[in-house]
Amino acid sequence: MPDLLSLLFPNLPASGIATLLGATLLGGLVRGFTGFGFAMVFMPLASLVIGPVAALGLIWVIDAPFALPLAARSAKRAEWSEVLPLLLTASLALPAGIALLTWLEPLTMRWLLAGLVLTAVALLASGWRYHGRPGIPLSLAVGSLSGLFNGLASLGGMPLAVFWLGAQRNDRHKTRANLQTYFGLSTTISGAVLFLKGIITMASALMALPLFAVYGAGLWIGTHGFRLASERTFRRIAYAVIFLSALVSLPLWDGLLGR
Repeated sequence: MPDLLSLLFPNLPASGIATLLGATLLGGLVRGFTGFGFAMVFMPLASLVIGPVAALGLIWVIDAPFALPLAARSAKRAEWSEVLPLLLTASLALPAGIALLTWLEPLTMRWLLAGLVLTAVALLASGWRYHGRPGIPLSLAVGSLSGLFNGLASLGGMPLAVFWLGAQRNDRHKTRANLQTYFGLSTTISGAVLFLKGIITMASALMALPLFAVYGAGLWIGTHGFRLASERTFRRIAYAVIFLSALVSLPLWDGLLGR
């Protein structure tokens, strides 16, 4: 067993492996319940263990086998007039996000993303709602942010969650279908880009092998929990996921946590 673990998780101590397993389970629970949020939970913790670039590739390998079937099942309920404009601009902005990941100082990037997330959560918690159906210009702008954040830290779901959860539709099933359909399509596109950039590697594929079952268990439990939740509970959990992702990523805690 130690030889197998050293092959799958090279140069990682037991505490690092435990962190990856815990982050995968918790991220799966959140993803199954809300339809988004795996990267928001997984990325901050995994980056501390293997670095942000390797974590970006690992997220894709873990989530892709689950995101594609979920998207296929959700496609019939999704509103394609909202999904397609977002997908188009997100795909165009994805390479820019990857470029920024390698160019910006990690500390600057973390402060920027955390500030944006906390601002968005404050707007939602204040009772702000988008009135009317989302138009094409707004969808294109949100899609661009999604692609940019996806390339930066696999956080493309963050602006989408704020966008759709803030709409005055109050239909959590439609929101969840839109998110899952979008993620499945964007996963295919981002996988090709990440592979060409050398971010998805054999090392990330091997590391993902023992994490698939953990992630699948979290998804299953989270999906069943979603069916039991009320509309108010769903929104509160979704807001909490976004808020906690920003809170955990703040550089403010680096000294306290020894990061």
